[in-house]
Amino acid sequence: MVRLRRRGLASINSEIRDGIVPAASGVTVTPEAPVSAAPKARDYRIVAMIIACALFMEQMDATVLATALPTMARDFGVPAPSLSSALTAYLLALAIFIPASGRIADRFGAKSVFRLAIVIFVAGSALCGQATNLPFLILARFLQGMGGAMMIPIGRLVLLRSVAKQDMVSATSWLIMPALIGPIIGPPIGGFIVTYLDWRWIFYLNIPIGVLGLVLVTLFIDEVRGEKPARTDITGFLLSGVSLGCLLFGFEMTSRSGELVNALMLIAIGLASGALYIRHARRREAPILDLSLMKVPSFRLSVIGGSLTRITQGAQPFLLPLMLQLGFGMSAAVSGTITIAGAIGSLAMKSLAPRLLRRFGFRDSLIVGGLAATAGYAICGFFRPSWPTPLIFLTLMASGFCMSFQFTAYNTIAYDEIPPERMSAATSFYATFQQLMLSLGVCTGALALHVGMLAGDRAAPRLGDFTVAFLIVTAISASATIWNRRFDKDAGAELSGRR
Repeated sequence: MVRLRRRGLASINSEIRDGIVPAASGVTVTPEAPVSAAPKARDYRIVAMIIACALFMEQMDATVLATALPTMARDFGVPAPSLSSALTAYLLALAIFIPASGRIADRFGAKSVFRLAIVIFVAGSALCGQATNLPFLILARFLQGMGGAMMIPIGRLVLLRSVAKQDMVSATSWLIMPALIGPIIGPPIGGFIVTYLDWRWIFYLNIPIGVLGLVLVTLFIDEVRGEKPARTDITGFLLSGVSLGCLLFGFEMTSRSGELVNALMLIAIGLASGALYIRHARRREAPILDLSLMKVPSFRLSVIGGSLTRITQGAQPFLLPLMLQLGFGMSAAVSGTITIAGAIGSLAMKSLAPRLLRRFGFRDSLIVGGLAATAGYAICGFFRPSWPTPLIFLTLMASGFCMSFQFTAYNTIAYDEIPPERMSAATSFYATFQQLMLSLGVCTGALALHVGMLAGDRAAPRLGDFTVAFLIVTAISASATIWNRRFDKDAGAELSGRR
């Protein structure tokens, strides 16, 4: 039997039943007071799937839009590169509002805010579909980003506060699916819509999904809120927003020709604002991004290891379709059918993850799974037109399986030692770094590809350039092994059921 030295995510269940500690809803439970039963075995699947569908809507929207940018630029009568401002407007909204999302959920209730996030995202989608010019689209995308920023961390917070600890691994394996599948199936769906329908349907498709999500959230998810919401941190909100926004914009601009100086200026402003925020956070009792969470071992290691791994995950959906289309000469439709192999591998992982973690534990699983996922994505860089298509498909399936398993483990073990009263702060912090690293992954892949083209004095990338880019981003995720080895041997034993 593993000796548990710390109280983790939901290990206080028995104490709640005995009336020793407050329930997650923030209402103190006495021995005489009725206590709601723990979630039923089927309940966590319902909760996880409802949240996963909302996140899938948000994740897929971003990747589908990229396919439609040339057509949208033609309709608006502007150069295609100008449409990048619509993408960065969304990133700016994420950078500003993700850190504040947990605090808003604590004050007004996670269920209420999650529903509001869906409403805002759907409203932004409808306005994007009605856009007649670029400024209108930019404002609508910013509104969309506000909703998306709250859906990401609050969805995870609802799950953490609604699911029993023994079901957390299975529930998390459902929750991470949107982040992995959305970027993979987005491009072929976007290509189909642009080719056979109208680009505005990219946004209109979110409306029925959002309405269904509102109904399901209302019926199946309970209201949870923090017991003592922290005071508003306006200074921290502004500093973190400027820092994260400038860093995201700066990273995105590094891959554009002629924008390196502006990109470096933005990154410098972001780093300076970040330094000021760190100084501010150390002096404040409850900062908007609580850096003291990094003192919790399992959370710190998951943030660092997961951030390094997400750089590769962010780069792969960007590099692979480009390589198949530019290097292999495939159409967007054909390359989309091949890249969907990663999504199939992710789905196969869902049922196996709990058993693997129970058998091998979190530390060993993260080490082996991380190296396997890195090797699989590195092999992608060596794909050539002479390779049999089934072999490419199987490689992508295996890579998707391993990477999905990796994120299931990271997203679960991160909250093992986080007490309930700090859960909203932890989800905001984790989601902020998750979004930053995925965006950085795209920028890293694009920058590596751009450098290869400049070195060869080429206007278009060759297969060798893609090989180098894949090796660079996978070397970054391979370095996560250093941090995975630092997990305690028995870390997350209660979560996985391992003894």
